[in-house]
Amino acid sequence: MQRFTEFAFGVPWVMGFFHQDWTHDGPTAVDVVAKHLAEESDEEVLAVRRDARTLADHLPSETLEVLWTAGAQYMPGFAGITGAEWTETVVGLCDARLSERGDVHPLTGADTEDGWDQRDAVVAQIERAGFLADEVRAALVDCARDCTPDLALRVLLNAVEHAPGATLSPEQYQGMETIGTALHYGEFVVDRVRFLVETP
Repeated sequence: MQRFTEFAFGVPWVMGFFHQDWTHDGPTAVDVVAKHLAEESDEEVLAVRRDARTLADHLPSETLEVLWTAGAQYMPGFAGITGAEWTETVVGLCDARLSERGDVHPLTGADTEDGWDQRDAVVAQIERAGFLADEVRAALVDCARDCTPDLALRVLLNAVEHAPGATLSPEQYQGMETIGTALHYGEFVVDRVRFLVETP
């Protein structure tokens, strides 16, 4: 059974809202997230909430700021708000959206995958991404070890996609695809970074 088939899901999907023109979707970051959550399925909102709650419960604010910034093309920044406060805000927006429905069914099956049996493989992929800043790789490793390897890999994919000068060897990409298959990802979750693979 496959999980979501979007290019990203959960918190990395939310990170994707923040590109150079993100203000076209709303005047503030909160408005943008609320708008997208209102338009999505319960399943997607539950996945965002699960990721955000996991991050907020297991990582310090500074690490969260590094992850949100690395996973977004253009994060509005953390002036006046901490990484922990922003992550809790995302949880609250999910709760508000879900409270509008009286029959929300919890995630089940593959959609609850944590990927603990893939931890070492995910950490190896993070450490091989030498084009990422040291603090980004350290934050991703902390995410893999203290949150879930599944979430760390999905944030890594965002970071790789947006990192200046990023390239992947065929072996790196194949490793990501192998992990993605083990985590039951849909076909586009890892495929979106294929364009970065170096051609022989």
